[in-house]
Amino acid sequence: MDWMLKELAESVPHTRHVVVLSADGLRMAQFGTDTDTADRLAAACAGLQSLAAAVGQEFPHSDTRMRLVVIEMGGGFFYLMAAGSHAYLAVLADEGVDAGLIGQRMRDLVARIGEHLSTPPRSGGQVA
Repeated sequence: MDWMLKELAESVPHTRHVVVLSADGLRMAQFGTDTDTADRLAAACAGLQSLAAAVGQEFPHSDTRMRLVVIEMGGGFFYLMAAGSHAYLAVLADEGVDAGLIGQRMRDLVARIGEHLSTPPRSGGQVA
């Protein structure tokens, strides 16, 4: 999976970090970052996913699963996208990033490998 994450990062200028994580915040793969940073981002993403799920309950639709969270900060952008069952793709990018392009490339990557990014839910600390 590393080469696909590398392809995403290198195809969009200003991309800093790419992380694939499980719904419970465990890093599954990374590119452009060290392990500690990737682990921190993965843990933060679990919190964002949980927050998005709580907000989603306010919508009357039957499918309120989080699809995409975008956070704009004074230095760049953070993107969190659902990438299969219980898996997510996270990207941290500098201010100059083309927001449309990064979104498109993330969707393309998820479409290509989404089923391989899925993780089963954990039960009692073990993978079910």
